[in-house]
Amino acid sequence: MAGRPRAFDREQVLRRARDAFWARGYEGTSMSDLVEAMGIASASIYAAFGSKEALFHEAVADYDAHEGGFAARALAEEPTARDAIRRMLVDAATLFTQRGNPRGCMVVLSAPKCAKQNEAVAEWLSSQRRARHAVILRRLQKARESGEIRPDADPEMLADFYTTFLQGLSIQARDGFPRKRIMKTIDSAMLIFEAVMPHLAQ
Repeated sequence: MAGRPRAFDREQVLRRARDAFWARGYEGTSMSDLVEAMGIASASIYAAFGSKEALFHEAVADYDAHEGGFAARALAEEPTARDAIRRMLVDAATLFTQRGNPRGCMVVLSAPKCAKQNEAVAEWLSSQRRARHAVILRRLQKARESGEIRPDADPEMLADFYTTFLQGLSIQARDGFPRKRIMKTIDSAMLIFEAVMPHLAQ
């Protein structure tokens, strides 16, 4: 006999949980917060997702598959590294300040530091941020190999800079900086890339 079907849309309640974690962080989101946000009982949350931590992992995966995948999409889809880096930053500023969404990046702001019992969550998020850095680095290494940037350019330094800048945009957005002001900083950030383009070599 088939099991009784769930009385809720799993994808829909996952999205609600994602937004709660995105807005308040991992530790700042209690089970009672999740019950209220998801509209289902705590027993149903545990039955469907296993634990708060497992639910959080799924919520971050949903974020990365949709809104939070902006960096990977920009780096994969744009024909040049310069266009890819600029689009990544513009898309980040747009997402982080988008009305109707929590401000900032879920992966950057959800758990920069945690209580001892939640250190595994903080370390897992750190690994997610390192993975994004690795994707940026690979695109910049490819740019050097293809001649988009000069042979003496340092892809690792550039990746470090743009990763740091990207995370800074998230914090500025969470602190209430308006989109127009954040966007203005992107032109300055792109000067770093333009300085290592071949046509500027002396």
